[in-house]
Amino acid sequence: MNLSFSCSALLASLFALELCPPTFAQANPLQLASPDQQLVLQFGTKALADEQGSKLFYAAAFHGKPILDDSALGLELADQPALGADVRIVESKKSSGVDDYTLSNQKVGKVHDAYNSLVIRVDESSANHRSMSIEARAYNGGFAFRYLLPEQAAIKQLKLRKEDTEFRLSTDATDWLLALPNYRSSYESEYIQLPTSALSNQGGVSSHFLVGLPLLIHEPGVAWMDIVEADLEGSTSMYVTNPSGNWAGHWLSALLSPRLDNPDVAVEAALPWHSAWRVVEVADDPGRLVESTLQYDLSPPTRVADTSWIHPGKASWNWWVNDVDKNGTPSFTTENMKYYVDFSAQSGFPYMMLDAGWSAGRDIAQMNGKIDVPELARYAATKNVKVWVWCYSESVAQQMQQAFPLFEKWGIAGVKIDFVNRDDQQGIQWYYDVAKLAAEHHLMVDFHGTRTPWGLERTYPNVLSFEGVLGMENNKVGRRDSPVDRAVFPFTRLLAGPMDYTAGGFNNTIEDGFVAQNTGPMVMGTRAQQLALYVIFQTPFQMVSDSPQAYDAQPAFQFIKDVPVSWDATHVLNGQPGEFVTIARRHGDDWYLGSMTNWTPRTLEVPLSFLGGDTYTAEIYADARDAATQPKHVVIRRQEVTRTQSLTLNLAPGGGCAIRFKSRKAH
Repeated sequence: MNLSFSCSALLASLFALELCPPTFAQANPLQLASPDQQLVLQFGTKALADEQGSKLFYAAAFHGKPILDDSALGLELADQPALGADVRIVESKKSSGVDDYTLSNQKVGKVHDAYNSLVIRVDESSANHRSMSIEARAYNGGFAFRYLLPEQAAIKQLKLRKEDTEFRLSTDATDWLLALPNYRSSYESEYIQLPTSALSNQGGVSSHFLVGLPLLIHEPGVAWMDIVEADLEGSTSMYVTNPSGNWAGHWLSALLSPRLDNPDVAVEAALPWHSAWRVVEVADDPGRLVESTLQYDLSPPTRVADTSWIHPGKASWNWWVNDVDKNGTPSFTTENMKYYVDFSAQSGFPYMMLDAGWSAGRDIAQMNGKIDVPELARYAATKNVKVWVWCYSESVAQQMQQAFPLFEKWGIAGVKIDFVNRDDQQGIQWYYDVAKLAAEHHLMVDFHGTRTPWGLERTYPNVLSFEGVLGMENNKVGRRDSPVDRAVFPFTRLLAGPMDYTAGGFNNTIEDGFVAQNTGPMVMGTRAQQLALYVIFQTPFQMVSDSPQAYDAQPAFQFIKDVPVSWDATHVLNGQPGEFVTIARRHGDDWYLGSMTNWTPRTLEVPLSFLGGDTYTAEIYADARDAATQPKHVVIRRQEVTRTQSLTLNLAPGGGCAIRFKSRKAH
């Protein structure tokens, strides 16, 4: 049972909460601990030397060590004083609950997360007596909080200009951050490793980064953390920056994506209103962050009553290889797209992904394009394959009421919506509107050119995936995708949710041999690494990116055909951001393992204690002995294993290993 309660019900009950002891001082703040008592939050007010009144703050400790020092909480409203800068705590209430639910088609099948919660109401000391509440939850794997504004005479209409949330790190941490140019991007860039203090002092002068989420943080000897969001409906996206402007500052503050129609305001809303959850996941090692489900815990349950038509799966794909036909010649025709449908049918894939260019221009209503989509969908149906279609986001915004029913009539399985490039309040609402309308017409959704996920796929499970990553498509034009980036993404981008990176390139090359090319693109790193990515990079909608002939008579292709795309359990076995990672995932009775390294060759000893109690046949796809110079070479072998054993993985430079553990009981 999910014991979370609605915002309206919570706001209605705020004034009936049990009154806390009337005396309060910074020395005796309110505390909230995780169920295992290892994570402790403090909330309180303190007088500021250069300002009147008392400012609201929070702090956090992990295993008895501080991870966040006193950090401000507050909201800045248009044409009003900041809310949170002159307040007193008047009420609080503690409770506890368990998030217990089934998660469809993602990294785990069932979730059971206990938490303790605290709701604090503060009133202003000034004449306006505006009121605000903070709702916080502490889990064993992190904490979250959000702002609640009840109806009140002093605020007729919410016009939120800025959020004063701070994250004052207790030490100068190491961050893996996504530096973005502005609030209108596709979140497609490298994650940079820098100390927090470096985010505010480049070249010895004051400077600033606009940092997108998720943000990975390591306080050495204390904790690994990340900052993400959950439940953005009715709100806008949060970024962070280091505003200190000096070489000693190591703290972060929130920045809100502004509305396009009024850049001076981030959110316009009627009251009652709640912000998105600000989520800080905390662990002893970064692998536990990858396993976390807190974003889903804090997102509304599914709104799709019948999900029987939602099916994850792999898809053949025409775009990455430049639409080549069986002779290797680019050919964007209906007949050639049937060739990709045939490949899906022969390989056991349920989908074919028809990408950009199928209609003339970017107008969904213009159906006299190069590809006869109804005919392609009809042909695919005879092969037990369904077609996804690419759509331009602005056309979807203008015409989805007409297009989605038409797609349903054609038998289209889903829509890949590209070039969204906005995450302001209206943009966020658009994601929800698209998901809802798509579900009404039995369409699945894959968002591209987009921000990172925030738990929407729990609320609308027909949303299978998001891009929001520097994907393999970059191999077509440059050198920006490499094994180094791929070793960072599991601990950064993947923390937010499913990631449509588009793996499966079989034209593998060493670093010095790489040449960017649009037709038959190369990929840096070994073929075994590409196989491993199907386990490491979780998404319910996986592309099989290379051309059909690239996989012809290639024994390693069997792993791509076998590997599932949805999981019942996930365990990170080892790893360091940017260096290497090994992840095991279970589907039914079988386990799958993916391991990869950057350009450094490694030997990893992997205990198999994650396996069940029976005997398994391990089908191992490993780098060949000469993979350092011949990266296409893969060695395939089988052996019987049990959970008491370990496997030694020898990874070549840019290499990997993929393993299927077949349960003898199940097979």
